[in-house]
Amino acid sequence: MTTLIITLPPAGADAAALFDYVLSTDGLTVHAHASVPLALLPAAHDEVVALVPAQALSWHQVKLPAGSVPRTLAGERARSRLRSILEGVLEDQLLDDPAQLHLALQPQATADALVWVAACDRAWLKAALSALAQAGHEVARIVPEFTPHGLRGTVVVTGDADHPRVAGLQRLPAVAGAATDSPAFGGVLVGPLAAPALLWLGETLPQDAEPTWPQVVAEPAVAAIAEAWFKRPVTLLQHTERLLQAAQSPWDLAQFDLAHANRDRRWARVTQAFASFLRAPQWRVARGALVAGVLVNLVGLNAWALREQATLNAKRQVVRAVLLETFPKVPVVVDAPLQMAREVAALQRASGAAAGTDLESMLASFSAVAPAEYAVVAIEFASNELRLKGPEVGDPAAVIAKLKAAGLRASEQGDQWLLAAGGQP
Repeated sequence: MTTLIITLPPAGADAAALFDYVLSTDGLTVHAHASVPLALLPAAHDEVVALVPAQALSWHQVKLPAGSVPRTLAGERARSRLRSILEGVLEDQLLDDPAQLHLALQPQATADALVWVAACDRAWLKAALSALAQAGHEVARIVPEFTPHGLRGTVVVTGDADHPRVAGLQRLPAVAGAATDSPAFGGVLVGPLAAPALLWLGETLPQDAEPTWPQVVAEPAVAAIAEAWFKRPVTLLQHTERLLQAAQSPWDLAQFDLAHANRDRRWARVTQAFASFLRAPQWRVARGALVAGVLVNLVGLNAWALREQATLNAKRQVVRAVLLETFPKVPVVVDAPLQMAREVAALQRASGAAAGTDLESMLASFSAVAPAEYAVVAIEFASNELRLKGPEVGDPAAVIAKLKAAGLRASEQGDQWLLAAGGQP
């Protein structure tokens, strides 16, 4: 499945804005990357992931009231209620009006512990998503560039030699008498790489805490600067690979009023998998086998249908031949079995024998299956239909089944029975 990861421009998605993108065909390796205007973003993709830059987000830790986190946020009422709760608990931490901010709760949040909440400008985010949608890039997920969980135990240095930036968690000294001597973590820092940043990150911790200091990850352009500031070797990570890793985050900022971007995720996965099956090169053999199987089945079904139709036509011709041979005076054959039954009944009447549709035959068939104590009160026979009136029968369904086996169609209506020819034994 081809994934297009687009970094939203912090200055706004206008016509002059450049979008950094990473294209991956398997989600593990970078296939292409560039910084282009909106109109030049790749059109061939199965999933679009919008990445919110670190400087556009603020992070807050809150303790939610018991019972405030519903099992699912699928309902509008549940989303609205949780949003109101978040605005209340974040009121003292936010510098802007909560109504102007988009809020997102960490995955698998519970009311039993502190949870992280991401906040960003709602109008900016909606404008960027709308611009992407109008350009044909409907966003399936929205992920942050950094997350508190991803920065736990790691400091990331990005940017260029003139403007190095650092991202990490504030490291707090371990509490005396605590179960562990490892430092605790506070807020999230994203800013210029300078002495205040190192102080805030906890680089002034005692020297005995050095083994627990976080790993320093740096992009190649700022690797030397990071080593000079942190006085230790750094791990190199390409900018594009870092964005690809960010796209694998379990975070999804498409919550609350942006829940439409996360609507029916299971169906989206199905459609994406189907699109991948239609276009991915590794499924070429499977697609060919599927098409061949469908064609073989279609040819086989048509051949079988033609054979059955030929067999049925042959049987009809045999019945037609028997009718014309036995009763050559029949001018036109429309329904051979029905016409043969009528001709046989006419011969029986002409010879004085009772036919199956005569009164005597119907009475004999009914008396053979009716209860012994049944006594007919009234008899009416007209147009080869016999109507009998008498006491109700205890098991009319059994009588009807037996009459059908004798070639009669029967129905019970209260204390009356209606018999006619036409049952198919």
